[in-house]
Amino acid sequence: MEQRRKFLKQGAMAMMSMPLLSFDPQKNWSLAPLKNAAPTDEAYWKMVRKQFPLKEGQTYFNNGTMGPTPGYVLDKMFDHMMHWNVEAATVDYKNGSGPELLTGYFPYEELRTKLSKIINCDFKEISLVQNATFGMNYVGMGLDLKKGDELLNTNQEHGGGFGAWQLLAKRKGCMYKQATMPEPANDPQAIFDAIFKEVTPKTKVIAIPHIISGFGTVMPVKEVCAEARKRGIFTVLDGAQCVGHVKVDVKDIGCDAYYSSLHKWLLAPAGSGLLYINKDVVGTIWSTIASYNWDNQEDPGFRLMQNGTGNAGLMAGYDAAVDFFNTIGHDVWIGRIKELGMHLRDGLKQMKHVTIFSSTNEELAAGITTYGVEGMSGPELQKTMWEREKLQPRSVGDKMIRHSVHIYNSKEEINRALEVVGSLG
Repeated sequence: MEQRRKFLKQGAMAMMSMPLLSFDPQKNWSLAPLKNAAPTDEAYWKMVRKQFPLKEGQTYFNNGTMGPTPGYVLDKMFDHMMHWNVEAATVDYKNGSGPELLTGYFPYEELRTKLSKIINCDFKEISLVQNATFGMNYVGMGLDLKKGDELLNTNQEHGGGFGAWQLLAKRKGCMYKQATMPEPANDPQAIFDAIFKEVTPKTKVIAIPHIISGFGTVMPVKEVCAEARKRGIFTVLDGAQCVGHVKVDVKDIGCDAYYSSLHKWLLAPAGSGLLYINKDVVGTIWSTIASYNWDNQEDPGFRLMQNGTGNAGLMAGYDAAVDFFNTIGHDVWIGRIKELGMHLRDGLKQMKHVTIFSSTNEELAAGITTYGVEGMSGPELQKTMWEREKLQPRSVGDKMIRHSVHIYNSKEEINRALEVVGSLG
């Protein structure tokens, strides 16, 4: 197997230009070091950092937009695509090896089972979709709604978090509304009250983020879903920033539907998403895209995966990313993100020239922190960090910068960012 891998990589090097390969083809990316070590100190996290092909001397702080893919995952994708392009003629499509060539027609029960254990549900309640926007649209376009029904978002949705609901309102004559979130949001009750202030007897759907993308606020979704259930309101949670970032237990939360983009915090390849719909309500959701199994009632999650030919190499990478996550461990992974986020916020709180727009209530915070520096615009602050220390967060709006930290980051990198910010006061 190892010889085949080296042969394929060497062959690929001969056929492709170097810029197409973003990681060292001679390195043996393996989970073995992670399996044989205990996450007890910073030395462990330095070893984790070596699992990423990120360029040395540069620091990536924009995981909220796109998570970098671990070398192990890239290797699995690369090997799969190369091998099955070479060995295409050996695939017996009729007898079970079709998924080696393409996706879109197969249930992928093993991967869905792995994901179901992460978010706590039956694998048949999970659909593999491209991203959170796909999940939102599958739910929104599948609901039976009528003219006059009210749909409720917040005023802090990601740009991809409100489109389906606005389209649905325009198409079916529904009333689209937004609840105004407190800013900064430090009181869960204030968030809850802001949402239900907009609810009326006509409200049929509450569709809100589990984590607000711009500010990183972890919403009190369990309490919102419980109240919505009492009122007979369908709940949809935008978890684009959540799986692999905070604990997601859909049964404990009590939502009707949940979707996520795993190219962010689970560090899966772009195009890796999931949609959960509770088995008690999934029968009310029409299929949006119809193919062979569009009316499969035995496996409703598979029913909503009928989307035609896709990239089987991508699916191999998706599966590898879940294995990478599970090897480090759910609680260890989530805990490290929280630890680094707190380290950044604790430092920023000491600076009088810094305004933190994210929640400073640690119950409502995790790996995303949005803040501003007096006298500087967001783009200016981003430019300064890059020019001085090759640090790359993301400016949001005119006055803010969003700083995302993940397991490949270190406290030393965060300290360098704090030193830059501190010098601007």
